[in-house]
Amino acid sequence: MARRNLNIRIMMYSHDTFGLGHLRRCRTIAHSLVEDFSGLEVLIVSGATIAGAYEYRARVDFVKVPSVIKLRNGEYSSMEKHIDIKQTLAMRSAIIRQSAEIFKPDIFIVDKEPMGLRGEVEETLRYLKAHDTRLVLGLRDVMDAPHLLDAEWARKETMDKIDHFFDEIWVYGPNDFYDPLTGLDVPQSVRDRMEFVGFLQRQTAMSDEGSHALDEGDFILVTTGGGGDGDDLVRDVLNAYHHDPSLTTRALIVLGPYLPAEDRHALIELGADIDHVDMIAFDSKMENLVAKAKYVVAMGGYNTFCEIMSFDKPALIVPRTEPREEQLIRTKRAEELNWVTMLLPEQSRDPATMAAALKKLIHQPAPSAHANGIKLDGLVNISDKIERLFVPDGNDAKSEAEKA
Repeated sequence: MARRNLNIRIMMYSHDTFGLGHLRRCRTIAHSLVEDFSGLEVLIVSGATIAGAYEYRARVDFVKVPSVIKLRNGEYSSMEKHIDIKQTLAMRSAIIRQSAEIFKPDIFIVDKEPMGLRGEVEETLRYLKAHDTRLVLGLRDVMDAPHLLDAEWARKETMDKIDHFFDEIWVYGPNDFYDPLTGLDVPQSVRDRMEFVGFLQRQTAMSDEGSHALDEGDFILVTTGGGGDGDDLVRDVLNAYHHDPSLTTRALIVLGPYLPAEDRHALIELGADIDHVDMIAFDSKMENLVAKAKYVVAMGGYNTFCEIMSFDKPALIVPRTEPREEQLIRTKRAEELNWVTMLLPEQSRDPATMAAALKKLIHQPAPSAHANGIKLDGLVNISDKIERLFVPDGNDAKSEAEKA
C-alpha cells in the first residue's frame, strides 16, 4: 500500500555504456518509489540498448538516448558505427536537456557518473539548478580503486563540480561496508551532503511470465550480468564440468544480452555435451532466477551482489579486475565478512580449481549464517528522504498511513 499521495516528478539519469547495472539500479529505485507514493512519477533516461525489454510499473517510464558502448580498453564507441561518437554524444545531451525541460522534475537523480558520459549531463544540471530542482548524486557502495578514481576525477575536475551542483549524495551501501570516496581529498562541504542509505534490497517480480521456466530441484545460477565481458567466467565453469565428471549439480547459465554472437555460439557449442548445464541468453527477471537458485556463481557487480544478499544465497564470485577494480574491492570486502567466496580470474581459469570451488559451494552456508545485520534498507531510507523533503510533517504522515 502506498504511504500517501505525493504529486512529484523524479527524473533519473543512467548513462549505460557497459552492462545493465545502472539501468537496473535506477529501475529498482523507481519501482520502490511508485509503490510507496501513489502520485509520484519517474522518468528514467537510459542509453541501454535493451531498456525496452524490461517491464515497468505504472508511473515509471523511460527515454532512450542513442547507445554508446564502453570498450574493454576504456574508450567509447557509438553502437551505430556510421555515426561519429561526437554526434552521438551531442544527440544524447540534447535529448537529456529537452526531456528535463518538458518533464520538469522536482528531483533529478544522476547515477554514478556525476557529469554523465563525457560531461553530457552538465548542461542539464545547470538548467535544473537554476529552476530549483533538487539534484542528487547516487553512488555505488564501491566506485573504483582510490588511485584510479582520484586520477579520473582530478582530470575532469569532478569533485569541484559535485560540490557546485549537487544538493545530496546518496551512497547505495552502509557506511561500515565501504566508503566509495575513500582515499580521495573530499571537501567537508561534500562530506556533509553524503548519506549512506544502505544496500538496495531486491524482491521477486510479480509473475514469472516471460521468464525462463525451471523444473524443481537444486541448481547453480551462473550469471555475468550484461555479459559483455562474461565469456571467461562461463568458459571456466564449462571447463570445470568437463574436467570433473563427478560434478553433477545442475547449472543454469545466463550468458547476457551483450555477449558477442561469436562468443555466444562458441560457448553454446562448448557446453552442448554437458547434460547438467542449460544456457540462455537473457532473462529480464533475474531477481526471480536468483530467488529460485540454490547457489549463485557471478562476477560481483552491484545488482547481482544485492540480489545474492537479498535472497540469502551461497555465492562464488569471480570479480572483474580491469579496467575497473570495483568488483574486486566489493568481493574482497564481502569475503572478509564471510558473506561470499572469491576466486580470482587467474584461479578460475584452472578447471580443477573451479571444479573444487563449485563442489565446495554446494556446502557453503548462506550469507546470513555470518552476517551481523546486513543493511538492506536502502529503498526504505530513500523513500523516507523523499517524504521528509516534500511532506511538511513526514513522520506524522507515515504514522497515519501505517494505521490505515
